[in-house]
Amino acid sequence: MVFGPSKMLLLLASFSLIPLTFAATPKYVEVTTDSGENIAVRDDRKPSLYTQDFGDCLGSSLINVTRFDAAYYQDNMTVLFHLGGNTNVANESIMMYIGVFAYGEARFDLTFNPCNAQIYSVPIEANGIIPVSQSDVAGIPPIALSIPDFEGQAILRIFGNSTQTEIGCYSATITNGGSFSHPAAVGTVLGIFTLVAVVASIATAVYGDHIPTMRTHYAHSLSVLVVFAVFHHIYYTGALSMNWPSVAVAWWSNFAWSGGMIYSQSMQNSINQFLGSNKGNISMVGAASSGASADAIGGGYEISQIYKRAASEPYPPWTDSVEDIERLLESRNLESHIAKRAASSNSDVSAWYGKPVAPGLPIPGNYSGFAGTLSKEGIPASNAFMTGFLWFLVLVVVIGSAIVAFKWTIEGLSKKNLVKTGRLDIFRAHWVDYTIQAVTRIMFISFFMIMFLALFEFTFDGSGGVTAIAALVFIFFFGGMVYLVGKACYQRLRCGRYEKRPDRLHLERSLALGFIPWLGFGLGSHRSEKSSQRPSILSLPIWTVHCVNEDTQIGSVHQDEDYVKSRGWLAARFRRTRWWFFAVWLVYEFIRACFYGGAVGHPMTQVFGLLVVECLALIGIVAMRPFEGARLNAILVYLLGFSKVATVALSAAFDSRFNLARITTTVIGIVIIAIQGVLTIVLMIAIIVGAISSYMSLTRNHENFKPRGWAQYRERYFAHLEKAAADRPTPPPPVPEEPKVPYFSVKSVRRQSKIEDEDKEYAGNKLDLQSSRASIAPPATARQSRGHSIGQLDGASQTHLPFGARGVHRASWSSRDFNSFGAVDVARNSQRMGAAQGIHQATPSGSRLGSVYGGLAHHPSDSNLRRSVQQPSAHKPLQNSGALIVRNAPSGTDGEKGKQPDPGDIDEQNSEDQDSVHEASQP
Repeated sequence: MVFGPSKMLLLLASFSLIPLTFAATPKYVEVTTDSGENIAVRDDRKPSLYTQDFGDCLGSSLINVTRFDAAYYQDNMTVLFHLGGNTNVANESIMMYIGVFAYGEARFDLTFNPCNAQIYSVPIEANGIIPVSQSDVAGIPPIALSIPDFEGQAILRIFGNSTQTEIGCYSATITNGGSFSHPAAVGTVLGIFTLVAVVASIATAVYGDHIPTMRTHYAHSLSVLVVFAVFHHIYYTGALSMNWPSVAVAWWSNFAWSGGMIYSQSMQNSINQFLGSNKGNISMVGAASSGASADAIGGGYEISQIYKRAASEPYPPWTDSVEDIERLLESRNLESHIAKRAASSNSDVSAWYGKPVAPGLPIPGNYSGFAGTLSKEGIPASNAFMTGFLWFLVLVVVIGSAIVAFKWTIEGLSKKNLVKTGRLDIFRAHWVDYTIQAVTRIMFISFFMIMFLALFEFTFDGSGGVTAIAALVFIFFFGGMVYLVGKACYQRLRCGRYEKRPDRLHLERSLALGFIPWLGFGLGSHRSEKSSQRPSILSLPIWTVHCVNEDTQIGSVHQDEDYVKSRGWLAARFRRTRWWFFAVWLVYEFIRACFYGGAVGHPMTQVFGLLVVECLALIGIVAMRPFEGARLNAILVYLLGFSKVATVALSAAFDSRFNLARITTTVIGIVIIAIQGVLTIVLMIAIIVGAISSYMSLTRNHENFKPRGWAQYRERYFAHLEKAAADRPTPPPPVPEEPKVPYFSVKSVRRQSKIEDEDKEYAGNKLDLQSSRASIAPPATARQSRGHSIGQLDGASQTHLPFGARGVHRASWSSRDFNSFGAVDVARNSQRMGAAQGIHQATPSGSRLGSVYGGLAHHPSDSNLRRSVQQPSAHKPLQNSGALIVRNAPSGTDGEKGKQPDPGDIDEQNSEDQDSVHEASQP
């Protein structure tokens, strides 16, 4: 059989894979479960607990350990042990001590003689599988096998027998594999969300043909400043000089990329070459350095106890306790298993092990200060400034190159007529300004990070070359940003004058997110402009400074196109009345950086100083609500401010002087993770919503908006933009109109001038009020006849005014006058009822008598009232009331009996009555 060249190559490739296939075949071991069942498990399975990276905790160890790992398998109750290294010590017997610590407490320790375990050779190489019982691991809490970021340490101490002194010490962390630290996954997701926010922000800034409109839509996209403010707050919390729990440091490692702490082997090697051997002193920042003496690690040791346990006699006289005998048996068991492992020359060891930490890193398991936070990324504290600064330069180059590439891509597509560039003409004409402003915007966002790293380098006292670079960067950043911010403020405030006005700051009850009880701040001048005021708990007097613009031709800051084009990268996102907030933010970030970087090594100064700063900042920013976009205010003002205050307050518990139990500190660390985790989730949701709103802004000139179901939301969003851009208080709601129903009301009563007012004779008597008063009380004499009463009435009418008209000359009446008229009505009605009964008895059935009183038809029972009016001198006169005019109605005669009088006859009779009354009033 003849094989072609291709078949020969395929055959050789198949044979070459055979050894690999056999090598990759997993090995299985038999274990016994809790129920007593024997099952086969893989030999390379993940242990329940195992050690990771280790470091020198003596500083001058005479024995150099290159491998130190141990793994505990709960399924078959075994411990796999491996030790490798070399030594320059000659003719010296040694003693080894292994201690296991969990959350700061000793859980397991063992002392053994390596010579009995046949560890003679140099280099040192020893491994073994040690069975353990339930009593051996009783000190390990069950939660240690499942809790994320289990905080444990395995400490190996080596003693020289001739001097009985410690000649080697190594510490390794113990973990169960569960962790909050997933920088590859979590960091990548957060990076993608940040990229979406960056793209949306740039797109809304370059799209459009009207600058004020472009600014409005840009202001409501999610700010990249807010995104990095949240990430920097989370990660740089670990810069406080506290003894952090492992869970918190693991959580912060997911945000290390946002703080410029990205590990690159080539970059770290270059920085190490520049630094030389000077790695600084991380003990100044509260951390225990690997390669430095740390005798107190693991609670220290007692040399007498070490050698007491390691006596060579099988049962010496001092072993009078069961505990001593058990420890001795454990050490002999370990020695025998390691000896058997070494005799078999079996080189198969666990794949779950760590490696020695790099110089400059703290001892594994120690997470104190910023050095402990950086240890998760494998970056020494001495390299922190250069690492952050180099990645900042990389970011500047990437963003600048991306904007330039975008410009020329648009030009190329435009020449091919593949895109419409009408809405990008402003960007195409000012692309150089866009690039410069993007770089300065990155400087503004990174201001806190660079200031902190520079101040940290000064305090850390590292390499002289790095310190010099940090000083230059500090001067450039601080001076440059102060100049740019000051020029932006001066450019707007140079016109006009300023005045100080009194005001009050109110602490108000409000609702966060519409349903969470919250407290807010508001100025009294703003409260008066609102239709509905929130309840005020307390208020403080303050003074506010206002700019009075005397140049009426200068419009709003957001309508000034020249200012928006030159300083919009600073002020465009803020409200019309809070456009200067970028200056306040710069000062606030610098103060924070001073506490974080300048007070390194003074944890209580850092914590309580920052607590005061964050509380004042929260009050001030809540009162200002600087952003024009509601989402940005919700994140930066409320959630971020609350998270900063809560995190700093809880961090005080991690100071070593309080000596809290590590279990308690772990619980507090999980609370911090929960607060910051909620903040991160809200930020991610805001980025998604911001991307959708930015898409609506970019399609504002499109009539066919897709998806069509969102068209109503887009219109509502645009209406909200117009309202927010005006930055005016909400007008009060219109007063609801009252229902229109028939109603009648007397607004006022006035007397009009009459003809008799011109009579000189009357003018002399019109002030005589007694002549116009009459009594309505019944007369003391017996009842008179009808004809006699009429005669008396005619005789009393000696005035030219009608009866009772002498009181109407007054311009107005008081309420007492109307009350007197009410008394007249009551008296008239009572007399009418009494007379009606008598007339009913005396009048024949069917007869009808009538009288006219005030122009109205009445029954003859009113004669008694007329009779009383005719005799005013016999009764008490009415107070301040006009006289009542009483007239007889023309009675029916002959065949006209019972007939209603003609209206003309009534008017004529009324005229005659008035004349008679007027004549009676003459002297």
